Amino acid sequence: MTRIIVVTGAAGSIGRKLRAHFEGRGDCSLRLLDSDAQGDPAVLEADLAHWDERWVRAFADADAVIHLAGDPRPDAPWGSVVRNNVDLVLNVFEAAVAQKARRLIFASSNWTMAGHRFAEGPLTTDREPAPINAYGVSKLMGERLGRSFSERHGLSVVCFRIGYCQQEPGNRPGPHMGWNRWGQEMWLSDRDLCSAFELAVEAPEELWFEVLNLMSQNRGMRWDIETTKRVLGWQPQDGWTPELTDAMRADEQAAGKARAVIEHTEALLADRRW
Repeated sequence: MTRIIVVTGAAGSIGRKLRAHFEGRGDCSLRLLDSDAQGDPAVLEADLAHWDERWVRAFADADAVIHLAGDPRPDAPWGSVVRNNVDLVLNVFEAAVAQKARRLIFASSNWTMAGHRFAEGPLTTDREPAPINAYGVSKLMGERLGRSFSERHGLSVVCFRIGYCQQEPGNRPGPHMGWNRWGQEMWLSDRDLCSAFELAVEAPEELWFEVLNLMSQNRGMRWDIETTKRVLGWQPQDGWTPELTDAMRADEQAAGKARAVIEHTEALLADRRW
């Protein structure tokens, strides 16, 4: 049976990886959308932040919508985040329901939990979220929209809190990655990325709503991927043991102290009456 899969943000880094993976299977019909098709005639160029029946029709009777489109920058300003990560996401959910798509797989982010970087304990998806930037907040909002659309409209929704999947060819882990230990412990290989999305597409109808961490099997990480394994039957094939230099350890210590000062200042400001 040929599966119909819609991929938004298909010309982006993760979009290209998933496109190649599903095209390689030979049993998928892909409908590709992006705001910049980059000259690729297979990609429908569309501004998903603006409702237009031209692109909405691409969602008709899809077995799965893989939603990757949006502003991926951790330092994206609020103006871009509201347009591209909130308004756009709502349009995509509405289009999926209107066109009777079976499932929507939402690319959330590890940034929803970034405030726990210097805390302790496992990072499960039922732990209180802690975004520290507009981008992380927008991803959390996308997850909550997913829950709402699942409960109110019967749309099956899977939200992946995606780890550190690099754009560079090969996506090799190592000390060159940003955020020191935190970054390396979130590494997600291309192979593990693709296998998880494939299982999310193929998951039984009974799967209604899940938020799942998506990182490879990295040594020492606090991210819980046991739930992802149980829910999807996923088995990551790759993993990494973080490599830290003395300079990186010192940088981590300084970053931890800076974060503590920020949190203390925020607590003081919260007690003020303005």
